[in-house]
Amino acid sequence: AQHLGRSADPSVIPHLVEALSDPHPLVRSDCIQALGRLGDFSAVPALISSLEDSDPLVRAATIAALGKIKDRSAVDALIRCLHDREITIRIGAAEVLGSLKDRRATEPLRALLDDPFSQVREAAEIAIRHIR
Repeated sequence: AQHLGRSADPSVIPHLVEALSDPHPLVRSDCIQALGRLGDFSAVPALISSLEDSDPLVRAATIAALGKIKDRSAVDALIRCLHDREITIRIGAAEVLGSLKDRRATEPLRALLDDPFSQVREAAEIAIRHIR
């Protein structure tokens, strides 16, 4: 997956997407990182599906990849990640939503201002400022 992801050839994308169903989280995570490096919008639907992965490292890699691709079609899925049980996922989703500057995220981000963790609240505040 890493070798494929270093290629600038978009023909590798279907192979990386196919590997997202691998049983090993590290393989899935490597493929997601590779898709992020390639930065091709065609990978976004598969990445959005990976936001539902049971492994938090895979979800975190997916958020980072979506942040690199910067496709606003992922906004609704990223908003759902603001409710993830993992702090790192909530923070990452807030950061990417802030970078996308899509106003649909403003109210869901405001809800994070009551999060029990200061890092999550801070990420939400910064994201809201970026959107304004």
